[in-house]
Amino acid sequence: MAEITFRKAERKDCRLILEYIRKLADYEKRLDEVVATESDIEKWVFDEKLSHVIFGELDGKTIGFALYYLGFSTYMGNANMHLEDLLIEPEYRGRGYGKAFLKELGRIMIEEGYGRLEWTCLDWNKPSIEFYKSIGAEQKDWLVFHFSKNAIEKFIKD
Repeated sequence: MAEITFRKAERKDCRLILEYIRKLADYEKRLDEVVATESDIEKWVFDEKLSHVIFGELDGKTIGFALYYLGFSTYMGNANMHLEDLLIEPEYRGRGYGKAFLKELGRIMIEEGYGRLEWTCLDWNKPSIEFYKSIGAEQKDWLVFHFSKNAIEKFIKD
């Protein structure tokens, strides 16, 4: 495995961040759900600082990205790092770069003093599930629920 380096995203990377979001959505068969714009990325990642992005690079070429944000664990009384998106370019998968990304996120977690690193995974994504289990990640018993904007509007009106 060639040595991967990591860098924090900068404001000038808004287009690249959105490209990676679209690539991940395409892989997850949900590209039609992406409505984010570069302006949205700039506002929420760089102005409001509600999420953070790192890129992985080989010889200056971007081969993947991770986007995370902080939550809070009432049980632990500490911030959690929630990995929202992780994508490695297809031609670089299976070479240890996903593991390298998770190690880098773990390093950030420890350095910042966060309580844990957590993420969700689509139940049909067997390669990722097996990978996560193989590196010692624990599958918890929570089910994820969410409201879309349309659904919450309907719920509020009812």
